[in-house]
Amino acid sequence: MALRKPLCLPSLLLLLLLLLLLLPQADTRSFVVDWNQDRFLLDGVPFRYVSGSLHYFRVPRVLWADRLFKMRMSGLNAVQFYVPWNYHEPEPGVYNFNGSRDLIAFLNEASIANLLVILRPGPYICAEWEMGGLPAWLLRKPNVRLRTSDPDFLAAVDSWFKVLLPKIYPWLYHNGGNIISIQVENEYGSYRACDISYMRHLAGLFRALLGEEILLFTTDGPEGLKCGSLEGLYTTVDFGPADNMTKIFALQREYEPHGPLVNSEYYTGWLDYWGQNHSTRSITDVTRGLENMLKLGASVNMYMFHGGTNFGYWNGADEKGHFLPITTSYDYDAPISEAGDVTPKLFALRNVISQFQEIPLGPLPPPSPKMMLGPLTLYLDGYMLDFLHLLCPQGPIHSILPMTFEAVRQDRGFMLYRTYLMYPVFEPTQFWVPNNGVHDRAYVMVDGVFQGVLERNMKHKLFLTGKMGATVDVLLENMGRLSFGSNYSDFKGLLEPPILGQTILTHWLMFPLEVDKLVKWWFPPQLLKNSRPQIPSGPIFYSTTFSILDSGGDTFLFLPGWTKGQVWINGFNLGRYWTKRGPQQTLYVPRPLLFPTGSLNKITLLELENVPPQPEIQFLDSPILNSTLHKTYIYSLSADTQSDSEPMELSGH
Repeated sequence: MALRKPLCLPSLLLLLLLLLLLLPQADTRSFVVDWNQDRFLLDGVPFRYVSGSLHYFRVPRVLWADRLFKMRMSGLNAVQFYVPWNYHEPEPGVYNFNGSRDLIAFLNEASIANLLVILRPGPYICAEWEMGGLPAWLLRKPNVRLRTSDPDFLAAVDSWFKVLLPKIYPWLYHNGGNIISIQVENEYGSYRACDISYMRHLAGLFRALLGEEILLFTTDGPEGLKCGSLEGLYTTVDFGPADNMTKIFALQREYEPHGPLVNSEYYTGWLDYWGQNHSTRSITDVTRGLENMLKLGASVNMYMFHGGTNFGYWNGADEKGHFLPITTSYDYDAPISEAGDVTPKLFALRNVISQFQEIPLGPLPPPSPKMMLGPLTLYLDGYMLDFLHLLCPQGPIHSILPMTFEAVRQDRGFMLYRTYLMYPVFEPTQFWVPNNGVHDRAYVMVDGVFQGVLERNMKHKLFLTGKMGATVDVLLENMGRLSFGSNYSDFKGLLEPPILGQTILTHWLMFPLEVDKLVKWWFPPQLLKNSRPQIPSGPIFYSTTFSILDSGGDTFLFLPGWTKGQVWINGFNLGRYWTKRGPQQTLYVPRPLLFPTGSLNKITLLELENVPPQPEIQFLDSPILNSTLHKTYIYSLSADTQSDSEPMELSGH
């Protein structure tokens, strides 16, 4: 056998050079803490992120690329976002990552925009989102202890993360993706449990499924660091422009003596509650705070950089002495508006960022085209009670005492409770629910005639009359489960049986209502000619059709004179309106929801209380977010009269 010729020296050198070039490639991608120099290193080079929050679940998928591009052009090098568990696992073991829930598609859009990712997968996220992102089906076990080492809760968390985390594993930075760090839980120090075993379990689960290389961190406000931080997870803080930066970063140093300073939530604006004034934060305050942090070399994430919208029933709520549901708009006074337009606040922040790092060349896009239309007259489709056979095709559930939404597996929206008077009630008699047992808002009818509203923490009684055998209907609206802090299990519906006079009302029929299906698939049904009052009131459907001219544009639905309800456009649940209470007076309508010229668009309203004399709507070319028509609604638990508004203490997310 012939001997092989040995490789000549030049060939050996060439081969060695190729190996040197190829072998390190697997190791060059890294994002780590430089403990000696108090900074991050990206691929071994000093790095500081200037990031902004955007929630893919508050923005239609077709608009993701636009919003991310504007963030990158603002000078940001990273985007931070949550993953809401309840958005992806609507029922135990049933997962949805399609359409606007396609998390991987959003990661890819961020990569195209050249943005790194700071991921916050929970399991609890707050985000002013329904139940802080936890699925309502967890409450089907009434004694479950959320956000603790309760075995029932941990089993559900483990099952969810064994689906979610392998999906994102290829997107970790050291694996070639764009995720540089991942938060464990969210502001856990603000939760009453302070269950260190729970946090340790989560940290172990993340490590087991994601490996040791990814940077894991926690985020807390200054009071939450004690219970929210955990050895082995990098401790970061959150605070806004009005807070004492020096003091709060000094607190971070108590938990992380070395490593970079990080503000994971620097508040560019604030959320809105129904009945409160629209929140704003001045450009001067926000830019000054950012500049001061960047001068210190800190990494910063601005919450929010683009807020978006709580479409459908997805808004959360707070409990601060009374129940405070959050508005449909999540504009947040952010640098990019709810409609995706750049604002003066964005240009001011971009100018600050440009003093510390390079800004991409090129102009920012102009505002999107806006459209005006109307007024349009809406027409009566019928009273909600006329459509029970369509709203609850499976028929009612029978029970001696009323059952909660959770007990009948109705996660969101509405449920109708029905009983019958066993004796005549001739004189106006008090109707009430003990122990603040209306969660969250009840619309009461007798023989189909609207009697008024009971409201959690606020309005506690009505006075009813009725003949023997009269039908008593109580429509319950879930206004959003608690999403922040000590968010105990927030069950919805009638938590106690109502009382009429001295009689506890029993023998209830419960109709879990599929309102979205009715609007999307079954309208227009034959209008039923039942006898009804001349002035429409109570839960009632109105609708109309309209076409748009030319290519149209984004627009804002204005509902002057309407009271409160839900609105759909072309079957899409746009969200809640509450014109009477404010501050939000318009609903954002993204252009992609509307059919082009030549096609008819359909708008449907479910008005829950009172219809205006002229049942009209308009589409405006700018939003109205700051008009609280009446004084702030704050009630005491012991009275049915309004009290003067009180200043709200701001808290984290």
